[in-house]
Amino acid sequence: MTITRRKLLANSAATALIASTSTLIGATSAFAGDGDGKKYDVKKLMAPDGLADHFLGDENSNVTVIEYASSTCPACASFHANTYPQLKEAYIDTNKIKFILRPFVLNILDAVVFMLAYKAGESSSNNYYTILDAYMKTQSQWAQSDKPRDALLEIAKQYGFTKESFDAALTNKEVFEGMERLREQASKEFDMHGTPSFYINGTQLAGNQPFEAMAAAIDPLLS
Repeated sequence: MTITRRKLLANSAATALIASTSTLIGATSAFAGDGDGKKYDVKKLMAPDGLADHFLGDENSNVTVIEYASSTCPACASFHANTYPQLKEAYIDTNKIKFILRPFVLNILDAVVFMLAYKAGESSSNNYYTILDAYMKTQSQWAQSDKPRDALLEIAKQYGFTKESFDAALTNKEVFEGMERLREQASKEFDMHGTPSFYINGTQLAGNQPFEAMAAAIDPLLS
């Protein structure tokens, strides 16, 4: 099953498609070490093709960490359960880095989760990350549900969505097409082969990383 804008943007079609999707579709995880150490043009990395970034931390930090993630990727969920809280406490909340999470959409469920996050992010970047955090934490519940639409909706309701606003978020053509362009750019320009993948001041670090590996890459860059 492939993602098509027509399927997603029509409410009735989206509802039917999500309701019939109970398994992960095409999700891949980067293996630690794949692409490690490759350097990419920071200016290009900071010019996402498709959608504006939501960030946490210090906008003017000397260190920027970009993560490309899939909400249905088990390795991404593991990173956000185990490493991200430490990263946030040590580097983001202390304004030592600028942190950006971009979608690398692999399937229809990814598209839904990130479209909801972008809708929430219209009011603040914190809301964007709150939604993504909620879905990462509950990935095993909704991604493997026999009624994923219902499971996704129930979680969204806990964060202020109604059925109407949930459905409306899935009709945003601009966001959907923007996510497609982000994925294409990451694949073609930044050698994205799996999720999660990180770019720390332009240096790639691929796979589900422990906190110690992230710290070892970040600390020498801090001034």
